[in-house]
Amino acid sequence: MIEPSPDQTAATPPADQPVAPSAPVDPAAGIDRDNWQDPDNVRWSFQNVAWVLPTTPISRGTGPVAELPADPQDLGEVEVPATEYSEARSVRSVIESTDTDAWMLMHNGTVLTEEYFGEMTASTEHLLMSVSKSLVGTVAGVLAGSGDLDPNRLVTDYVPELAESGYAGATVRHVLDMRSGIRFSEDYLDPKSEVRQIEESIGWSEAKRENPGIGMYEFLTTLEAKSEHGGVFEYRSCETDVLGWVCEKIAGESMQSLMSRVLWSRIGAEQDAIIATDQYGVGMFDGGINTTLRDLARFGYVYTNRGQSLTGQQVAPTTWIGDTLTTSEDVRQAFADGPGDNRMPGGAYHNQFWFPFPDSHAFLALGIHGQMIYVNPGANVLGVKLSSWGLPQDATKLFPTIRAFEALAKAVNSPAAE
Repeated sequence: MIEPSPDQTAATPPADQPVAPSAPVDPAAGIDRDNWQDPDNVRWSFQNVAWVLPTTPISRGTGPVAELPADPQDLGEVEVPATEYSEARSVRSVIESTDTDAWMLMHNGTVLTEEYFGEMTASTEHLLMSVSKSLVGTVAGVLAGSGDLDPNRLVTDYVPELAESGYAGATVRHVLDMRSGIRFSEDYLDPKSEVRQIEESIGWSEAKRENPGIGMYEFLTTLEAKSEHGGVFEYRSCETDVLGWVCEKIAGESMQSLMSRVLWSRIGAEQDAIIATDQYGVGMFDGGINTTLRDLARFGYVYTNRGQSLTGQQVAPTTWIGDTLTTSEDVRQAFADGPGDNRMPGGAYHNQFWFPFPDSHAFLALGIHGQMIYVNPGANVLGVKLSSWGLPQDATKLFPTIRAFEALAKAVNSPAAE
């Protein structure tokens, strides 16, 4: 078993060490690592991850909290237009039929709608699943802006431990856009898929493999290539885990400490975020971050404001924001040629964000079970939604939500809304 070397988790202060669950999972809930992702349990577990998994904080620092000015409006009756798959319906109908835990809409930096359901409150930390990827991608963008990370360099230039793995020959750009040639199944319903093997290896589920519990880093070294790097897009969570490792190596500190320093302490967050970890305190970069709805909106706002946060600080470089918004024909063709049907014709995946439309700068951070940030810089609109879908993927809930935010962006920018 490979123990993380000091330079893999260097400069990690004691407060940054993993915190194991302090007590057994609430017996009334009956939820543990065997069943926390079961359909009947995700609503509770996504709001109580620290009771099930080891976690570490991502500190908000000591700076001021960014205020969220509000102008409450009832936008529930905004119409979501009909498509070939569904009839016209209201935004309220979409919210009520998509297992919403909380959602928010911001326009020009002002909150127009903010709602919570069930046990969810403004201070509740909710699991982001793969929305975490976009936060890690932003950290990479900060390192690129400072000149410490070159997306065109090989992954193994930064993480030599991967030299004997399938990632040999892959660049950081390949993992940013999920275009490596790694063999990796993202089939959440297949217990033998690699995406579930990661969870077993880091203790997110009860391991059933012969050699369980090897940790995140060692698991990544076992992955093999199936094709040349730089080919078609294929969604693979391991790409973000490799990206996170690259960032840690460059910075000489854990992602928890690094993300706090360059991102979370600069957006005016109200609370610390937390990240679920493996047995060695290594973060689950691809899906383990938890935060509140309001702080997630503070992060998303950075992408509507040319990289600047509500506190006025330049968080992500303008060059990185510009690069993210520039989806080349090559990137879109790679997306179109990818295996499976993403149901986003003409779309793209770039810098750990989804671009669902061929003719719009609107883009998304997405996580299974219904986590979403909708960013529309042209309309100055930001939407955030945290959910508890029973199934990991559900097109009948995902696409109505995207269309609802699109309809809201048009509504709040219409002459009647002025």
